[in-house]
Amino acid sequence: MSTIKPYLGLLGVIIAAAAVDFNDQVTSVALAEVTGNLGISHDPATWFTTVYVTAEVVGMALSPWMMITFTIRQFMLFTLLLNGVSSGLIPFTHPAAGLYILRTLQGLAEGFTIPMLFTAALRVLAPEIRLYGFAIYAFTATLTPALAAPLAALATGVVGWRLIFWETVPICVAAALLVWYGMAQEPPAYGRLRIFDWRGALLVLIGFGSLSVMLQQGNRLNWFNSPLISVLALLSGVGIPLFIANEWFHELPLMKPQILGRRNLAYALIAFFTFLIVGQSSSSLPIDFLQKVQGFKPSQVYQITVVIALLQLVMLPAMAVLLDHPWADARVVSFVGFALILVACIGASHVTIRWDRDQFYLWQVLQGIGQPMVVMPLLLMASNAVKGADEAPLVSGLINMPRAIASAAGTWLIQLIDRWRGDLHYNRLADQAGQDRFRVLQGHAVLPNHLTPLLANGQPRSSGSLSQFAQMIEQQARIMTISDTYLIFAAMTVFLIVVLIVLPERSLPPRLQLAKK
Repeated sequence: MSTIKPYLGLLGVIIAAAAVDFNDQVTSVALAEVTGNLGISHDPATWFTTVYVTAEVVGMALSPWMMITFTIRQFMLFTLLLNGVSSGLIPFTHPAAGLYILRTLQGLAEGFTIPMLFTAALRVLAPEIRLYGFAIYAFTATLTPALAAPLAALATGVVGWRLIFWETVPICVAAALLVWYGMAQEPPAYGRLRIFDWRGALLVLIGFGSLSVMLQQGNRLNWFNSPLISVLALLSGVGIPLFIANEWFHELPLMKPQILGRRNLAYALIAFFTFLIVGQSSSSLPIDFLQKVQGFKPSQVYQITVVIALLQLVMLPAMAVLLDHPWADARVVSFVGFALILVACIGASHVTIRWDRDQFYLWQVLQGIGQPMVVMPLLLMASNAVKGADEAPLVSGLINMPRAIASAAGTWLIQLIDRWRGDLHYNRLADQAGQDRFRVLQGHAVLPNHLTPLLANGQPRSSGSLSQFAQMIEQQARIMTISDTYLIFAAMTVFLIVVLIVLPERSLPPRLQLAKK
């Protein structure tokens, strides 16, 4: 029984990671429903997400230092308490200030938890089974975003919006019992508190916190026309380089940037950051199309993301089995995964007004197969680059912090494309529709293909209503913008393929890699 205890403790950490991920993903999908019931209007509602992601970034930077000082067991129990209490209280809280404080605590809980999962997996799992443990770890990066839409549909359409927060409480209780029972009771290192990196913590808050807020609020506040965004840009531009310099020379740093000199760790940081933007953002595009263009309800679109979720259950263990063979090159597996994602993005970029759920399934299947083929090799290469158990928390912080920043960067990128390409398409369509209407009526031209859905015999469809005609132009512009977004993600995937070819080195299965050292 004693040999099972560490694995039960690790299971508790995995459950805790799933709980905090659902806090983020499910709330984002059902944000309009949640903020509406909490009495928060649109502009203040944007801060409901901003404070969460910003706190998550700060939490991931502090987590490695905290788990070394207080031990994984004690710090994990504290984090579960923080998550459970803040989630349980949100539906009862109505003043905006109180909601933002609780949402900030939720974000801190996720930031604290995710790096502990990677560290606990490295400590508990023997090299012979480590890859299979990483398959479970990878569920938090690929499975929970895919399950967010169906859980949001269940909560808002069947049970009630409060379930989005209350479902976290029993999950945290179960995770806490497993961690309390299974995790080893190590002596805390309270002496480290005397030389805590206060300057680094302050620079994380100033630099990365400002960057996160700027990326998420910049579009709404019209970027550098806003004094707030200008100040945040200055703070992040100064704070982040100072943070890196401080960590380089500090006696007990929050992070250790020197280890990025190892090629596989540098690749893991770049690839994980960019891949998460592509994976999470592209999985939301079919939902965006079906809801905003085709008028589907949330309960009608979740089948699209379930395809990816179900494929993870098969593909992640399959990748663990494959990569456990010495002849399997993780770089080749990653290349095939990126190629599948690239094909999926290019295929989905051909979206038209006639598309329904059925047209997305093939491209979602390719995404669902390709994502595990990228994540599992990435975890293999990153974990094999760790030299000793003491270094695991620092590596975990460096690899996972881009995960939180990628969330803010993904929001910024989608908003940038919507503003840049969306406005361009709308203005061109409106201008060309007006010119072609006149030419068609004069008998001098026929409608181009991309304007056919907008006009019939030179007149707006839908009984000649100008407002409905404008809505149809906006709808067509939305489709073209989604197509452009897929093509931009395809270009980012090509970038990742180039980095893959140039940067990482061959990495063997952990049981062989460690024996080789």
